[in-house]
Amino acid sequence: MTERTDVVVVGGGQAGLAAGYHLRRRKLDCVVLDACSTPGGAWQQAWDSLRLFSPAAYSSLPGRLMPPRPGATYPDAEHVVEYLADYEKRYALPVRRGTRVHAVRRDGPRLRTETDTGTWQSRAVISATGTWWRPFLPAVPGASAFRGRQVHTVDYRRPEEFDGHRVLVVGGGNSGAQIAADLAVHEGVTLTWVTRSAPRYLPDDIDGRVLFDVATARRRALETGEADTGGVASLGDIVAVPPVREARDRGLLGARPMFDRLTEDGVAWQDGTCLAVDAIVWCTGFRPALAHLAPLGVRGPRGRIATDGTRSLAEPRLHLLGYGDWTGPASATLIGVGRPARETAAEIAARLR
Repeated sequence: MTERTDVVVVGGGQAGLAAGYHLRRRKLDCVVLDACSTPGGAWQQAWDSLRLFSPAAYSSLPGRLMPPRPGATYPDAEHVVEYLADYEKRYALPVRRGTRVHAVRRDGPRLRTETDTGTWQSRAVISATGTWWRPFLPAVPGASAFRGRQVHTVDYRRPEEFDGHRVLVVGGGNSGAQIAADLAVHEGVTLTWVTRSAPRYLPDDIDGRVLFDVATARRRALETGEADTGGVASLGDIVAVPPVREARDRGLLGARPMFDRLTEDGVAWQDGTCLAVDAIVWCTGFRPALAHLAPLGVRGPRGRIATDGTRSLAEPRLHLLGYGDWTGPASATLIGVGRPARETAAEIAARLR
């Protein structure tokens, strides 16, 4: 069965919901296709101790402030899931759940979106699938030889799963620091944390509110031809949320340099130093989940889709939302996705008229 609409939004997480909100305000007919059976996007998969970088009011989608979590300055993932579910319901967003998109193709004056529940024809497509569903694992010599357990950030839930184990956490970003802190304070785990360079903590008084302002200031500078301020990366890599500060201040987050190879029972450095570990948690980031766009042939030699704002240069009917700074400053965050979502809806509305 083939259905028609003005705009198909692929992905029903925070970016997809923000897009749906602004499309509806523009009176555009749209549908939001999401593979998950319940609301919440990738937040449903987060580890138990995950906390936002900002207070609730500064972690909100357009039109609806996130209510505060009683007794908690920084909301947890469960609170975010509840907020997204309420947001979707409050604005009666047209989300089709349990619908996995396989491909987006050109179909004359329209784009054809093929799913496991049917086909949609639309005049525009917004891809908002994010990165969580495509975890990145680096190619490390000896990876196949290691006999212990290996998991990625997406698989980690709680430290109790590693009771009695020697655990190696790999990665110097926010996920690596938070998961390392989670394990470091748990008595049943022996933790080793490795990073490619020394961990760079942001000042303790900086949270998501400041980061959003910094990202916005960088965007304004670039748009007006001023010098690049460096954005968030100029401040550091790790937001010192309370659990990270606690573990750091207790001296539990000393990081070792990145190892050179894996062995059967652990890791080894070039100088011959070896370390036996039972499990490795790879906090090594993600890549954009864009396989459904392959038939359009819009990806460049390094896999990046060239855009003007969120609009694909190779296929103007395609927009990309929520993948990071290349589709809008801080667009992969709750508070940051609102502006590019609004601009995307306005651009689509103008073109369709």
